[in-house]
Amino acid sequence: MKVINAAAKRITLFLGTAALVTAVDQATKFWAEANLTGVSVPVVGELLKFRLAYNDAAAFSLGVGATWVLALISTIAVIAMLIYGPRVKTGYWALIAGFVLGGAAGNWIDRVFKAPEFFNGHVVDFIQIPFNFPIFNLADSFLVVGVILVVIQTMRGDEIGGGRAA
Repeated sequence: MKVINAAAKRITLFLGTAALVTAVDQATKFWAEANLTGVSVPVVGELLKFRLAYNDAAAFSLGVGATWVLALISTIAVIAMLIYGPRVKTGYWALIAGFVLGGAAGNWIDRVFKAPEFFNGHVVDFIQIPFNFPIFNLADSFLVVGVILVVIQTMRGDEIGGGRAA
């Protein structure tokens, strides 16, 4: 019974993290669309600003004009994470998988359901930092953090499935 409880806890952590990340991402995008149209709001001087932008590409303008392809890739990523996530063997990996799924789902919702049309939507971005860095959103942030944590953990020998590398 303890194994079932441990697995249920990991799945709950995975899905709960993903749901929370997705909800917070969508709430902040809703706020940005309601409050940032036509304005740039300094948050930390020139270091951090909020400015609304609609992105029909991926990071660094990759995939411009291929929004439906990005929507399809996002759909596949979300499905893959829904299949993979419940299979992780540790709480830490469940948390990481939740970050990745939540980030992917947040941008997937935009690509599939936002204007200009179904499965050809633009992602809502609003976080701007200097140095010609692309404007981004919380979904992007959680995706990046999740991927960085995957790299760190695998470099430390902690396999994605939860075992130790030889």
